[in-house]
Amino acid sequence: MCPPKSLGRMWRIYPRLRGRWRGLLDRPLSDPTVSVWPGPAPRPPARAYVPPTERKRFYQNVSISQGEGGFEINLDHRKLKTPQAKLFTVPSEALAIAVATEWDSQQDTIKFYTMHLTTLCNTSLDNPTQRNKDQLIRAAVKFLDTDTICYRVEEPETLVELQKNEWDPIIEWAEKRYGLEIGSSTSIMGPSIPTQTREVLTSHLSSYNMWALQGIEFVVAQLKSMLLTLGLIDLRLTVEQAVLLSRLEEEYQIQKWGNIEWAHDYELQELRARTAAGTLFVHLCSESSTVKHKLLQE
Repeated sequence: MCPPKSLGRMWRIYPRLRGRWRGLLDRPLSDPTVSVWPGPAPRPPARAYVPPTERKRFYQNVSISQGEGGFEINLDHRKLKTPQAKLFTVPSEALAIAVATEWDSQQDTIKFYTMHLTTLCNTSLDNPTQRNKDQLIRAAVKFLDTDTICYRVEEPETLVELQKNEWDPIIEWAEKRYGLEIGSSTSIMGPSIPTQTREVLTSHLSSYNMWALQGIEFVVAQLKSMLLTLGLIDLRLTVEQAVLLSRLEEEYQIQKWGNIEWAHDYELQELRARTAAGTLFVHLCSESSTVKHKLLQE
């Protein structure tokens, strides 16, 4: 077993990781699942975890170490565990560093709603919905039926034109990149998605592991769009672009009628933070080895 590594040392060892991803980690995140529960571990809920909002910080130092099952998070001399009391172990060193950064960034109070990466890891480890890989893929593919950018308005003309100019290039890119046939529709029933398109997307998603699929589903739920999620993960879009495209009609209405001074801004920043965390999770879960090896290959 490798000795624990402090966060300061880890960020010095991996400067390129820090430069590429730290901006995402520094953003405020929200709505995570608790990893350290006060008292006995609760029974797993039927659908999702409901963590306490805050808790007084009980540790001084955060580090990671490599064990038999992967990389572990240490809070002082205590091993982090999941809500179901499993050892919190992640498959890649990069992901361990990112999760440790979430815990290290907490101040006097642990604000669990700022820790999306921890939540996603807990979900992957405990699997509270008891779904297998095929079920995760089917759920993701089903999002095509209600994809935000495939539903178009018929009026006003300015919004019709805006949707065409902003969303059509993403659909065209996805069709060319993945060999899909999608299209758009003004019908409340949405476009008719060909069986072959579902099969192609299913095959593509099968290349991801279970952890990454949890992250993909999380991002799709934020953006209400599988196509925008694909563009984001494939680096066709930035987080800011994907979020803006997912809120196109809302942003149009804000430009026309005005902004609620704090509410709209808060909602936008929260959505960006959640989307960024989910995207980072997908990429870090797709790491096949340690960060050092990955960087040497680049």
